[in-house]
This record gives sequence, structure tokens and C-alpha cells, in this order.
Amino acid sequence: MTGATPFLRLVGVSKQFGGVRALTDIDWEVQAGEIHCLVGENGCGKSTLIKTVAGVHPPTTGSIEIDGQPVLPLDPARAKALGIQVIFQDLSLFPNLSVAENIAVETNLEHALKPIRKARMRRIARDVLKRLDFDLDLHVTVADLSVAERQIVAIARGLAAEARLIFMDEPTASLTRTEVDRLLSIVSRLKATGIAIVFVSHRLDEVVKIAERVTVMRDGRKVGTWPVAEVDQRRIAHLMTGLEINQSIVARDMNAAEPLLQVEKLSRRGEFADIDFTLRRGEVLGIVGLLGSGRTELALTLFGMHHAEGGTIALEGRPLRLNSNRDAVRAGIAYVSEDRLGLGVILPQSIGDNIILAVMKGMANGLGLIPRERRRALADQWIKRLSIKISSADRPVQALSGGNQQRVVLAKWLATRPKVLILDSPTVGVDIKNKQGIYEVVAELARQGVGVILISDEVSEVFATCDRVLHMRGGRILGEVIPGRVSEHELEERIYA
Repeated sequence: MTGATPFLRLVGVSKQFGGVRALTDIDWEVQAGEIHCLVGENGCGKSTLIKTVAGVHPPTTGSIEIDGQPVLPLDPARAKALGIQVIFQDLSLFPNLSVAENIAVETNLEHALKPIRKARMRRIARDVLKRLDFDLDLHVTVADLSVAERQIVAIARGLAAEARLIFMDEPTASLTRTEVDRLLSIVSRLKATGIAIVFVSHRLDEVVKIAERVTVMRDGRKVGTWPVAEVDQRRIAHLMTGLEINQSIVARDMNAAEPLLQVEKLSRRGEFADIDFTLRRGEVLGIVGLLGSGRTELALTLFGMHHAEGGTIALEGRPLRLNSNRDAVRAGIAYVSEDRLGLGVILPQSIGDNIILAVMKGMANGLGLIPRERRRALADQWIKRLSIKISSADRPVQALSGGNQQRVVLAKWLATRPKVLILDSPTVGVDIKNKQGIYEVVAELARQGVGVILISDEVSEVFATCDRVLHMRGGRILGEVIPGRVSEHELEERIYA
């Protein structure tokens, strides 16, 4: 990609907030019609770089060019007019508005004093979705869409605003593998029309699959830019962290261990049927499957959030009757949801308050109050054990990186001293070093005798952490594999067959 004038060029861009330097001397280019991946650990400067190009943060020093022309000073309105669109991880859609209204929102803002022409909005939305070869009901509200469909709406909104460069910040973090493949197909279609895509992702398998070039950042600096053919996942991980990340197979033979959780013929109409498995003490049991396979529905039933309509659950040989999640917690079952922002933590509340949420009743004194020293001691204990990087337990959870937020969710449930811990997609949106830290926590819990059920979309993840893996499809368990006895590729073929 040499010779042609790049669509976007940064020269010597630095950004300082008070005494903190977030970006240092960034030289970077993106060509028109290029799929370019931007990777790095949380806090490396990726978000600051994106916001600088989008006109949110003016650079302290350096220059920015579009089509070879300097564009500073740059503000968000001018950046959009130049064709720069950003799809942040939260998508920034209007959940109470329709698909058509969200896609054509920019055209409404341009004519704020004129009556809204809904027919024109629907025509714009229909035309853009046709370009993406995607069909959505234009009248349905965005709140009623799946996460994958909301991603499509966000992309369509950018196209309706005549985007020439789209930043996608962790677009696949909450998607299943099937939805990811569909999104990557749409990204390739955008490239074919000359639109540049900067793809930010912690899923390195996606990076090497979709990108033409990859730029690695660390500590606010650009480590370098490489053609993706010259780097593999292991090399990218090393460039991001400076560490050699070990993901060797750790499966153990757990047949001699004591049965801990026994599930027989468990069924729930329309979700799963005849589920049989035994989780042994200290075992890490993986569950993989496509969207709709029943994985999460099974987890919610084991945690008492859904009621089974048939079959039995026994813990340590004693039958369980789970009418609520409180029953599950009392029995010794904990559940870390895949939706950590919606169900795992209360973002505005402090780290300490979140950690004690599930054990508040047991911490109260005779007056029903929780002594401040007791709260502090428990929070500090788990912050230290899980290496949560914070300056104070009184900081709000929303101020933490994704990896540290996930550790707070883990701390909340580990404080209940569970016998069984269910982890549903625990590393979604977490950078590679923090993923490794979570894997180490899982291994340590298993050594202490906790039975762990790990649900994941990533075959490489279950192979790096689990002793056995169950494959679900259509609400049933189709089979069991032992990492190492079959390859990752063989399991992937079974899942996607």
C-alpha cells in the first residue's frame, strides 16, 4: 500500500491531559478502501487516537491530513463532514426510536427546523440496508433488536452520513461466532465500495482473518504497522504486551475426582432438552455451541433464574430445588453473566460496593448495618487476590478498563465462596493480558476444589482452560471432547457443521 496518497495521515501526533501523556509522536496512515486493524491492551491509547481523529480531542502537537490536505483544527462536526464515522462499543443508538429513524438521524439534524419526512427517512434506510445486503424491519424500535442487528443499524447510520472511513471499536465483543462471520462479510463489502475500515478488536483471530495491515500500540506509542501476512496471533500478542503468552493445553484427567454437580435429563421447553453431565470437584468444564444452542439458557437454569420443566440437579449428592437465584447462591452456585455491564455490575457504584453486593446480608451487624471496616476489609481482600488495578475501592466501576470490570464481577461472586462457578463468556471485550489473568484465576479456583463451568464462543479459550468440553446444538449436548485428543480445528468443524 505505497504510492497512493492515504485517505488519513497523522504526523507526530501527541496528546496530553494535564501531566499525563496519552499519545506520543504518532505517525500513522490509513488508505482508502483498506481494512486496517488497530490493536493494543486497554489503556494503550487506542480510544484517545480514535477520538483525536474524530475531532473530540484536539492533538497537543502534530498534524492530521485527509486526502493529503491538513484539516486541523478539527471538531466532531467537521470530522463527520469529511467522512469520518466512529461506531463505539456501546453503539450510541437511540433505543426508543425505530430502525429508520436511527439510520437517518443525521439527515434529520441537518434540517432540524423542517418537519420530519418519515417517507424520506425510510427510503434512506432501505437504500443503505440494501447496500449492506441486509434486511431489517424499518419500523421496529432498536431496543427490540439483537446486539448483532444493532451493529448493522450503527454501520448503516454511518453509510447514510456518507462515511469514507469508519472506526469500529470492539464491534464483535458481544457477538457469537456466526454473527461475527456475518459482520466480517459486511466489512469486506464496505471495502469493495472504497470505504476504509479501522477495526479495533481483542480477538486476534479476527485481526489476522480480516485485516490487510495491523498497527500495534503500547503505552501511548505506535509500536509499528505490519502487513497482516507478516505477523501471526502469537507475534501480535507479544508486540502488544511485551510478554510471551502461553496458551498450551492444560486438560487433566478428572475421572477419579469426586462428583460435585450432577445434572440428569434437565429440560426446559423451547430451550434445551435431556441435558446430562457431571461436573467433578476441581474440574473446569467447557460448553461451546452456536447462537441458539441453549448454552446460556442452561446456565440461567442452573443458577435458578429459569425454572427447569423436567430432570434433576444435585449438588454433592443432594437434590436441589432452585426457585430463584437466591436459592442457587445459598446452595453454593455462582454465575458470572456474559452481560457484565447490564447484569454483572452497577457501573456508577463503587468497586467496594459492587464486591459486597452478593454477601451484604451476611455482613450486616445486629442493627442491619454493614460496618465500614468490614466492607473495606472484604473489598481489599478480593482486590488484592484478583490483582484489580485501582487507586481506591471507592472509585466507580465505570472508571475501570473492561478487564478490571470483569475482575470486579468475579470478586463479587467469589466473595460468596461458591462450590460451583458458572462463567458465561468471561473474557468478552477483555484484552489479551487480562484474559490470561482470568485464565489463571480459573486455574487457581480449580486447584482449590471449585467446580467451574466455562461457556465460550472461542474454541482456543476452552482448549487453553478446560479439562473437558461439551458441544451443544439445538438445546442438546451432541458430544464431549478432551482438549489434546482432538484438535481445535476438529472441534470448530463439529460446531460449524
